[in-house]
Amino acid sequence: MSATTEVTGYAKATITQPISRRGSLSHLLMRMRRRWQLYALLILPLAFVLVFNYVPMLGAQIAFRDYTARGGVWGSEWVGLENFQRFFDSYLFGRIIMNTFTLGLYSLVAGFPIPIILALSLNQVRVIWFKKLVQMVTYAPYFISTVVMVGLLLQFFNPRFGVISSISMALTGQPINILNDPNWFQTLYVGSGIWQGMGFATVIYLAALTTIDPSLHEAAVVDGASRLQRIRHIDLPGIMPVTTMLLILNLGNFLNIGFEKVLLMQNTLNTSVSEIIDTYVYKIGLASTALDFSYATAIGLFKGVIALVLVVTANWAVKRMGQEGLW
Repeated sequence: MSATTEVTGYAKATITQPISRRGSLSHLLMRMRRRWQLYALLILPLAFVLVFNYVPMLGAQIAFRDYTARGGVWGSEWVGLENFQRFFDSYLFGRIIMNTFTLGLYSLVAGFPIPIILALSLNQVRVIWFKKLVQMVTYAPYFISTVVMVGLLLQFFNPRFGVISSISMALTGQPINILNDPNWFQTLYVGSGIWQGMGFATVIYLAALTTIDPSLHEAAVVDGASRLQRIRHIDLPGIMPVTTMLLILNLGNFLNIGFEKVLLMQNTLNTSVSEIIDTYVYKIGLASTALDFSYATAIGLFKGVIALVLVVTANWAVKRMGQEGLW
């Protein structure tokens, strides 16, 4: 009797499962029919993403082909991993990878904590006009274009008439040539990037700080907690989900250092430290007379795989630490 009941129950479960799935599908279709205007608004953005983000992925196959304009993407000869092997065997491989990782790590380590510190400091300011003034001054450089930013750097650090060189001439009698010194390239790049981008990131953290319940601070003040203690035990845990999410996204863009800025700041004297993956891909694929699209695509695809591995690893590490991940 019990066996029959168990079999019957199993039969009911197997019968009701497809029915429930069918019911949920019909319910979804009914909701879409009822709110078809909202779904219609998604057509254009969805088409934009498909056409400009997913369809171009089909062209990534030229990394595995000997691409020619006559053969096209589908008609060129298949060469497998030959382009990747060519890059790995190149004498520039070690230098390019090292420059890219060094500049990315320098930007992440030096630039990521500063907006957090600035946001936590501004959140403790009670003078409203001073707080808004600091926000405006730090946020304004974000709207400066890359070309204008590099132009300012060229003018400011010019060895003949730049401000820094003029100060050096007045103090030591010798000009200082920072722009052409390879030892200064990474610091100049990262420092200007922090100055330009910290205001925008600070706004994000300030928005996260506004979601913290004020009663937590009131209770901490009653218990005698200092400002530093409240920042450590209330503000930092409150913005930790946003911080981890931005950290994962920054790791995903770890290798996307900034092609335009590096290329504009690059010259023959600092190429040994300024040649990164993006600039090398540009020179191989577009700036050279050979126009080796397959080789350039292979290098770009290699960079994309590394970025994917970094994002997945960072997301796994964050979830292992008990924080919220991207998925």
